[in-house]
Amino acid sequence: MNSITQVQQDLLGRMEQMKQGAEGPVLEASTLFDASGLEGGSAPKDGFRTAFGEIFTAIDNQHHKAGALTAAVDSGASDDLVGAMIESQKASVSFSALMQVRNKVTSAFEEIMRTPL
Repeated sequence: MNSITQVQQDLLGRMEQMKQGAEGPVLEASTLFDASGLEGGSAPKDGFRTAFGEIFTAIDNQHHKAGALTAAVDSGASDDLVGAMIESQKASVSFSALMQVRNKVTSAFEEIMRTPL
């Protein structure tokens, strides 16, 4: 399987995982947020904070991997320019997707705040 097909399959797999996660059970607000976490209590183990933390870590790891591969090509330690460029594009697409999710969450929050009680 060539590199582009592999990247496409990887992205399709991630999209399927996101779809399955979105179709999961609805969580109550009390399970997502813990007011005691704001007052020095223990932070919630599950919820948005953990999910976004894992996503941030994964995207950061992708950027570091792409940077390392690019640096290896620049220094002459590797001749896999195509692999470095593919990793760079994967990191870029992941970051762009994260920004789109952030924008959607922000607009949803603003819409909720504008809703009259």
